Amino acid sequence: MACTAALCACSMKPADGEHTLHILTTNDIHGSYFDEPYVGNKVRNSLFAVKYYADSLRDAAGADNVLLIDAGDFLQGDNAAYYFNYVDTAGRHIYPRMAAYMGYDAICVGNHDIETGHSIYDRVDRDLAEAGIPFLAANAIRTDNGKPYFTPYATFRKAGMKTVVLGYTNANIKAWLDESIWSGMTFESLLPKVQNDVDAIIAREKPQVVIAAVHSGTGEGDGSILESQAKDLFLSLKGVDFVVCSHDHRPLTLDGDGISLINSGSHCRYLGHGCITVDTKNGRTVSKKISSGLIKVDASKADAGMREAFRDDFQAVRDFTLRKVGNLRMDLATRDSYLGMCDYMNLIHTVCLKSSGADLSFAAPLTYDGSIKAGELIFNDMFTIYPFENTLYVMELSGKEIKDYLEYSYDAWIQTLGKNQPHALNIENRDDPRTGQQKWSFINRSYNFDSAAGLCYTVDLTKACGERISISSMASGREFSADARYKVAMTSYRAAGGGDLLAKGAGIPEDRLSERIVSKMPEIRDLIYDFIRENGDIDPALISDCSVLGAWSFVPEGTASAALSSDFNLLFGK
Repeated sequence: MACTAALCACSMKPADGEHTLHILTTNDIHGSYFDEPYVGNKVRNSLFAVKYYADSLRDAAGADNVLLIDAGDFLQGDNAAYYFNYVDTAGRHIYPRMAAYMGYDAICVGNHDIETGHSIYDRVDRDLAEAGIPFLAANAIRTDNGKPYFTPYATFRKAGMKTVVLGYTNANIKAWLDESIWSGMTFESLLPKVQNDVDAIIAREKPQVVIAAVHSGTGEGDGSILESQAKDLFLSLKGVDFVVCSHDHRPLTLDGDGISLINSGSHCRYLGHGCITVDTKNGRTVSKKISSGLIKVDASKADAGMREAFRDDFQAVRDFTLRKVGNLRMDLATRDSYLGMCDYMNLIHTVCLKSSGADLSFAAPLTYDGSIKAGELIFNDMFTIYPFENTLYVMELSGKEIKDYLEYSYDAWIQTLGKNQPHALNIENRDDPRTGQQKWSFINRSYNFDSAAGLCYTVDLTKACGERISISSMASGREFSADARYKVAMTSYRAAGGGDLLAKGAGIPEDRLSERIVSKMPEIRDLIYDFIRENGDIDPALISDCSVLGAWSFVPEGTASAALSSDFNLLFGK
C-alpha cells in the first residue's frame, strides 16, 4: 500500500536488528496475461505463473517482506492487450484488475504503454489508482505546469522499513511517437534527473531502501544512448540500492558497490529477484547486504485461482481473435523479406499505397520470423502480419532524400561482398543476450529494414553504402528525379524519427520532420484488415501488381542469390 494511505506507518523508524526485503520484478510483458493460447495448445508464459512465484516467495518470506514491481510495456503486444485497449472499453481494463489480484505494489509507464494513446493509458492510470497501485513516470513532465504527468514515486512500509520506489519512463519517446499520442507532456533524460530526484526524496522521506525503476534499456554505461540509460544509472547513482530496468528484453543482473541492476527480460520468461538485508540500530542503518538474480519461470506453474478468476476474460479475447477475416491463397513467411520482394511485404506495401494514395511506400518486416499457412485467415493472424499499433503517415520527400534513405536502410541490412567478406546479410555469430545461446543473428534490428514500393530499383551487394541503390523509374514507368518531390507512405514510428532513417539517412533534421507530414491515417493493422475483408481472397496476383509496387532486387543476380541463401540458412536453418 502506498505511503499516501499510510503516513503514520511510513514515518515509523525501523526496529533494531536485521530486516530483509525481497524485490520481485517484471517488465515488458507485452500482453502476456493468459497462459492458454488462442490457437493450439502450447502453454505460454504469463502473469498466472508470475502470481504463482510471487505467492511462493510471500509464503516463504512473509507477504510483508516482498515488493512486486513492473517496469513497463504491458499494454501492447498480444491479442488480449489489443482487445481490452480498443474493443472492450466499457469497464475496467483487464491489466489493472490483474495487477490488483496479483498484489503489484508499483508499475512504471513504458513507451509502448504511451503508444496506445491518451484514452487508454489515462484510463489505465485511473484504474490502477482505484486499486491503490501507483503508475510511475517522474520524467513525463506536463507542459502546462511543469509537474509530473504521472505519479513520480511511492513510499511503502515493507519488512519493517521505509522503502521508496521512484519510477521513470523512456526518455526517447518523442523520437518514436507522434506528438498527438503524448500531447501535454515532454520527457526528460534520466541523467541527471534520477540523481536529483533521489537526493530530494532521501532528504524528505529518509528511507532505508531506495529503488529506481526505469523503463530504459541497459545500454553501454557511457551515456551515449538516450533510450538505454540503466547502466549509466547503475554506475553513477548514489543513495540507490536497486536499478530495475527494462525495454531491451535482455535478462541481466549486475551487482556493484552497494547497488544492483535487475532486468528480467520480457514476456514473463524470467522474474527479477533482488534481496536486501538492512541492519539497523537506534533507527539508523548500520549496514546493508544486497544481491540480485533471475528466476527462470516455468510456464506450467500457473496460479489456478487466477486462471479461473479471469476465465471469462480469456474466453472473450479468444472468441474475438478466432473470427474469420478472409482466405489466404498462399503461405506468408516474414523471413522471406530479408531476401527481396515477397508476398508478405507485397501485402503491406499494397495496402499502404492503396490506402494513402501516396507515390511510394516505405515498410519493414515487423515480425522477425512469423508464418501463416494458406487457408482461412482469422483475426489472430493479424498480429503476426502486423504486431504493432502504428498508424499510417504520408510525408513529402525529395528524390535525393528517398535514395539516401534507402542507402541508409540497406546499410543496416546488408554488407558489401568481397574477397574477405563472404556474408551478404549484416549478421554475426554471437551469444543471444535473451537466451544465452550462441546463434547467428542480424547485428541491427530487422524492423528498421525498410524497402520501397512504387519504385523500380536494384541494390548492388558489391558496392559500398552510398553507391548501392540504382533507381531506374517509378512503378508507373515515369522518370524518377532526384529533384522532384514525392509523397511517401510510412509508419507513424518512422515519421516520428524511429530508426534514424529520416534524420541520418535522408538528412532531414529531427525538429523539421513534422513539417513534412502531409496526412495521417488509421492504424495499419486496421487498414490491412479492411483490405482483406473487402477482397475476401488474398492471392499473389492481388498484391503483386508491378504497376503499383514496381520491383526491386539484389544484384549481381547469381552472386547475390548464392550469398543471401547461405546467410539465410545460417539464420534459420536449411
